[in-house]
Amino acid sequence: MSTLVVWDDALLGYDLGDHPLDPVRVELTMALARALGVLDRPGVEVRKPEPADDETLLRVHRADYLHAVKAAGHDPFFRGGYGLGTSDNPVFDSMHEAGALVAGATLAGARSVWRGETTRAVNIAGGLHHAMPARASGFCVYNDPAIAIAKLLDEGAERIAYIDIDVHHGDGVQDIFYDDPRVLTVSLHESPLTLFPGTGFPGETGGEGAEGYAVNVALPPGTGDRGWLRAFHAVVPSVVRAFRPQVIFSQCGADSHRLDPLADLRLTVDGQRAGQLAMKALADELCDGRWVATGGGGYALVEVVPRTWTHLLATATGDPLDPLTLTPPAWRALAQARRPGREVPLRMTDDGDATYDPWQPGTDDAVDRAIAQTRTAVFPLHGLDPHDPRD
Repeated sequence: MSTLVVWDDALLGYDLGDHPLDPVRVELTMALARALGVLDRPGVEVRKPEPADDETLLRVHRADYLHAVKAAGHDPFFRGGYGLGTSDNPVFDSMHEAGALVAGATLAGARSVWRGETTRAVNIAGGLHHAMPARASGFCVYNDPAIAIAKLLDEGAERIAYIDIDVHHGDGVQDIFYDDPRVLTVSLHESPLTLFPGTGFPGETGGEGAEGYAVNVALPPGTGDRGWLRAFHAVVPSVVRAFRPQVIFSQCGADSHRLDPLADLRLTVDGQRAGQLAMKALADELCDGRWVATGGGGYALVEVVPRTWTHLLATATGDPLDPLTLTPPAWRALAQARRPGREVPLRMTDDGDATYDPWQPGTDDAVDRAIAQTRTAVFPLHGLDPHDPRD
């Protein structure tokens, strides 16, 4: 087993200014992973990315949108349009170049896995899953997961499973592949009734000819580790096994955490780590380990994101880190220097309970109702029994 970590400090250039999507979260993640020796493990390659060229970006995005992004990043008088110049997606210098580098990094990881150069790949700066073909959305300019998946389809991939555990619905990726039965999109997210982008209901199951290839688990606000893990295991393994993917692609947003300021799920770092381990296990079981992972959302910049994504890097590069591991003093000093006054965690755990009770039909908990709605909508389309917990 080998892992490609796609990284260069230039990825910090995706900087929206005074904005929740602060690149310090990525800087501190890489610093923590280095300090804990995760990037020095045998079989790990850290490689600088190249920006995606226009032809690659046009595989998903429209030419007029590309032109607008390029113009906006170099025109101080840009008047807006295409979702650009909003509070969510402010214009910033060299925006096209920064977005193209993120897309190129994710594509490099995906190609490395698909071509058999490495078993797994990670781009923690990626996961910009809200961008649409002709519109910036939700802090996302170019949809790097969709671009990478589309290019793998061009290279001959026939079945790619995309699993999105960001607290927000993976709407851009779902929309782009909604009518394509070669891509299974699975998203676990806070209910669209209470959170952006307002999509991701259980009844969104795929377009004509691709029925059942969009899977949405819409969880009630307040869902914690045990409920989230019960929902994951009640839905995701069954539909992914039925799909028989050749590669698993994961968007691993950290904003499902209880400290995240933009959402209302209640996971801990321990629950998020358990989700990562479950996706890796599926890749090992179904795809000979082929797994591409990105970051995504996550706005507790010091307290959560660096630990969660360092666990992701550890899971992808070998043995998972012991949750009781201490954060190194030098890293704590860096985090304090970058964000004075923020509480810097001392350990890689929140002491969360990452166990769960398996789902059973007929229960009336709010999480169990969400599970039942998804299973009822999707499982029959895959020849699975929505009422049988063995399916």
